[in-house]
Order: sequence, then structure tokens, then C-alpha cells
Amino acid sequence: MASGFFAVLDDISALMDDVASMSKIATKKTAGILGDDLAVNAEKATGFLSSREIPVLWAITKGSFVNKLIILPIAFLLSAYLPTAITVILVLGGVYLAYEGAEKVYEFIFHRKDNADGDDPIEIPEEDLPELEKKKIKQAIVTDFILSIEIVIIALSTVVNETLTIQIATVSVVALLATVGVYGIVALIVRMDDYGYRLINLNEETDSFSDKVGMVLVNALPKIIKALSVVGTLALLLVSGGIFSHNVEFFHHLFPGLPSLVKDFILGLGIGFVAVLLLQLINKLFKRKS
Repeated sequence: MASGFFAVLDDISALMDDVASMSKIATKKTAGILGDDLAVNAEKATGFLSSREIPVLWAITKGSFVNKLIILPIAFLLSAYLPTAITVILVLGGVYLAYEGAEKVYEFIFHRKDNADGDDPIEIPEEDLPELEKKKIKQAIVTDFILSIEIVIIALSTVVNETLTIQIATVSVVALLATVGVYGIVALIVRMDDYGYRLINLNEETDSFSDKVGMVLVNALPKIIKALSVVGTLALLLVSGGIFSHNVEFFHHLFPGLPSLVKDFILGLGIGFVAVLLLQLINKLFKRKS
């Protein structure tokens, strides 16, 4: 009896060890999308009143958990009964990610002046703020849903040859880490300026150490958001390019002499620009008809 109990413990220990090692690999594979998820949500969680930033972020976090609860069982069922669909979803998601990245590059190149002219803040009536808040939360949850699909599918693709138990445990761990990790970091980022102002007002002395640290935090927030946006765009293009390279035979053998990072970037940017131009063409055709 005792030997049987210890045998079960040994099996559980071995399983947890496998899950830990596979989770580490899967997390590395999804790091690019996690970086973009972080950048997107940090951007969407800013711009509110200080008192509303954490409630807004908590609403988005709860939406993210619901997204994972919807996506995970569907992904496991597809993996078990229709594994080909995983690759198809992965490639389609790659096209979306490439489009998102290329659109940001396109906007930066061709509409940079327009964006600069529109940098002045627009005063929004106080009665419209709750509706605007709901709209931004909804947009953030929809974006999270699409990114969550990619995170789950990519994590699942790393353990597709493992047993169903390891697949479920590993992908669930990655999904949980993605939500808790990303939104935990976002919470710290969006509160940086608030912590900075508290340090500045900590004492009546001027130019004290706390004042200097506070000013650094306040001034760093917009720069961090901008840097995360750039890193997120690069991550989108690299992750999408990697998806095409590893899952489409034609792209896998394309540019054999190039380093993998350069190849992934070219594929992501190229296919992304094609998607951007096609969508613009479709929009123009519909406008003409209407």
C-alpha cells in the first residue's frame, strides 16, 4: 500500500517536471506575442483618470480570464480530433499579427505628420467618460481574445506530440502566466506616474532625492509606453514571420542563406503589407458601391 502511494507521488513528480520543462519552452515560444500583449494593454489602460486606471485594468483582466476559459477547451478538442485545424488557425492568426505590425509601420511612414498634428489632447465631456471607458475595455478584451488564441495555439504546438495530460497542464500554465504576468506588469506601468507624484509630494523639501526619483518615474511613463509600442510592433512581425516560416513549406525553404530573425522579419512585414493593401482595396471597392 505504502509502495503504491509513493509510486503515485513519483508519477506526479515526473509529470510536474515534464510540465515545468515544457512550460518553459512554450513560454519562450510565446514571448513575442506576450511582449505585444503587454504593449497593447499598457497603451489601452492609460489615458483614464488616476482613480479609474486600476478598475479599468481589472475589468480587462477579468475579460482576459474569460477569453482563456473559452479558448482552452476548444483548442484541446481541436488538437485531439482535428489537429490540422491548429495549423490553419496558427497561419490565419499569423496573417492577422503581420497585418497589425505592418499597419503600424505603414501609419508611421505615410501618416506620421497626420498623427503628429493630432497629438493635442481633445477635451471629452464628463458625461461621455463612462461610455468611452466601456468602449476601450471592450476593444482591449477583443484584442486580448485574438492574441490569446495565438498564445494558446503556439503553446499547444510546442507540446502537440505529448500526452493530453501534459498538453492541458502546460498550456493552462502558460495561459495563466500570460494573464497574471502581463496585466501585473501593466498595472505597475500605468501607476508609475501616480507613484512618481506621491514621491514628489512626500516632503516639503525641494530637489530632494524623492523628488528626483518621482520626476524620473513621471517622465519615464510616456517613453516606456512608446518603447513598448516599438518593441510590440517588432514582436508582431517576428512572431508572424516565424509562424509562416515553420508552418508553410514554401516559406520554410525561402531565403535559405538569411539569418532566421531577418527572414522572419521580412516574411512578417511583406505578408503584413500585402494584407494592409488588400484590406484598403476592399474598403475602397465597398465605398464605391455604397
